[in-house]
Amino acid sequence: MSPTVPSWYGVGASVLLVAMAVFVVVREHLGLGREVLVAAVRAAVQLVAIGGLLLLLFRHTGLIGALAWVTVMVLLAGRVAGGRARGLPGATRVATIAIAGGVFATVGVLLVAHVIDTSGRVVIPVAGMVVTGAMQGASLTLQRMRDEATTARRQVEARLALGLAAPDAFGPHLRTALRTALIPAIDGTKVVGLISLPGATVGLLLAGVNPLTAIRYQVVVMYMLLGAAAVAAVLAGRLALRTMFDDAHRLRT
Repeated sequence: MSPTVPSWYGVGASVLLVAMAVFVVVREHLGLGREVLVAAVRAAVQLVAIGGLLLLLFRHTGLIGALAWVTVMVLLAGRVAGGRARGLPGATRVATIAIAGGVFATVGVLLVAHVIDTSGRVVIPVAGMVVTGAMQGASLTLQRMRDEATTARRQVEARLALGLAAPDAFGPHLRTALRTALIPAIDGTKVVGLISLPGATVGLLLAGVNPLTAIRYQVVVMYMLLGAAAVAAVLAGRLALRTMFDDAHRLRT
């Protein structure tokens, strides 16, 4: 067992950290003790289950199996992002399409260009990070658009009454939503390495990979995350814009 990889004993010892979190929330009367325990148990069960599934995928399937699992991740991420924007027409469908577009535009391009390996051991973890970035971009965009449609409804309807088409009437609010969605991805790219070492770099360093090699891989990952967030946010915004207005360019309730 490598000293950089915790044994099962080490995993068990880390339960003390959960006990520490429970002690804090109970001591402060936050009413979150049960939530912390449930979250810890769910995390352990889910990770062990996923670990077993990934073991099967790595050993018995190739690129096709990896892409099938990526598809499942995209569908789950679409449900999560759509649920965050509940109330927006077709939010789950829009989020799923946007996330899929962001993942395809980034992972797909790098696979075709042979920048990353086509084995499942590489595609699945890299795509998982990209799906997360795309989900955040789509989710933030849809949430902000829903809020803008509520708080700025009178301004939008005033522009519609002046003869502007729906995209023009909602244009300023769409740009606000896109800026809100992309700022976290941009800021994360700015400070990577200075404030934080992302998971990909940490994992490679713990595995004994040369630091410059680990950083080179992380640069590719960060650019993928930024590109996926941008593509997913724009797709989500444009698609949601179509569902928010009817054929007569009237803002739906």
